[in-house]
Amino acid sequence: MKLFSVKKAWRVRVGALELGGGLSIETPALLISTRKGLPHFIPPDLLPSLPSPDSHLLQVSPIHFLEGLSPATIAKIGGIHKLVGLNEYGIAAVARDSIHSLPECKGATKFGPTFETPCGRLLIKPKDYVEMISCLRPNIWATLADEVPAWVSDKRNKTSVDRTLRWLDDCLALNPAVGSVFGAIVGGPSLDERKRCAEEVAKRNVAGYWIGGFGLGEAIDERPALLHAIVDVLPDAKPRMICGLGLPEEILQGIAAGIDLFDSTYIYTLTLGGFALTFSLDKNGNQDNFQSNQMGGDCTKINLRATVYRKDMTPILGDCTCHTCQNYTKAYINHLYNVHEMLAQTLLEIHNTHHYLMFFRVIREAVQEGRFEEYRQTFIESRREHYERVDTVSVSESAEMDVDDKLSQVVLK
Repeated sequence: MKLFSVKKAWRVRVGALELGGGLSIETPALLISTRKGLPHFIPPDLLPSLPSPDSHLLQVSPIHFLEGLSPATIAKIGGIHKLVGLNEYGIAAVARDSIHSLPECKGATKFGPTFETPCGRLLIKPKDYVEMISCLRPNIWATLADEVPAWVSDKRNKTSVDRTLRWLDDCLALNPAVGSVFGAIVGGPSLDERKRCAEEVAKRNVAGYWIGGFGLGEAIDERPALLHAIVDVLPDAKPRMICGLGLPEEILQGIAAGIDLFDSTYIYTLTLGGFALTFSLDKNGNQDNFQSNQMGGDCTKINLRATVYRKDMTPILGDCTCHTCQNYTKAYINHLYNVHEMLAQTLLEIHNTHHYLMFFRVIREAVQEGRFEEYRQTFIESRREHYERVDTVSVSESAEMDVDDKLSQVVLK
């Protein structure tokens, strides 16, 4: 069965990822971030409330399973699908997890990369990693990568590419008969090293490509050139996955370069902080939902921990069809945060995930209709204008407060 098919392509493209069992995911798509196979706060019985089949692609880190159940025990159960009871979902395994398993370049050796985890720093060798993959049996898995931040020396960056290619060959030689393998591509801030790594990986027998090393200190303006250096040498017929791009502007930047799959740690970060996404899903990209009195937030999100929502009996977004907005109010979620109930994160993660999945639907529609670049420019420019308006309102409110303070001081005197 063919893993990936491109429906409309130039550089920006839409396609379909075929994962077997009748499951097809339209791309560009979002991978739902998980902790040991399940979303961080959404229980299995509420997963079906998310848009389908958009939400049926989960990302896991095999390193999470080094604590608790052993990979061998999971293999006896029947793999990760059986363990979490989500046989109708696709699972992509990637060693890096930007939340719990961060790559640590200082501890990497020729034997394997190291990761900072809740269990401490762990060295993962290709043999051990492939054994974990064989036990978990994901639909897709990415090979190991020596990811380095943008400020390392040229020598260290070159070493990271050499190691990543060596580990790719080691993983392929071990040949686990499970899932579709995605070859890892690194290269830090160097265009030449990015291109060299991509060219070498493209020569290997892999089903797709996992692009690492982003979100580790590079400037957002540097990314287009780096992404193009990679994508320009990759075949169009295979999917491309990336970690480290999370903000809406970064998602659009990646899609403009030809990326198909993105991780969703941004949603987790927002949810943990009590933020709800509220930016407009207008099909033309107009961000016209700015409210000058939107306390505890800006034109993109609101902070439901803010006291202004304590008596707000409206949903997060009036036109949102997610489970949270259809059944709960801002006041209730604010109350849940105040009393430290985990249901607050559950309801908020449902809304944020739903909102971001719908954002991807709007993007795919724009690509299919040939107006992606127009959508992207409108989206970015209108958001920038609203950020400037937020700053202006904040300055005005601050000035008014200063005047009030001075008046109160006069009255007191």
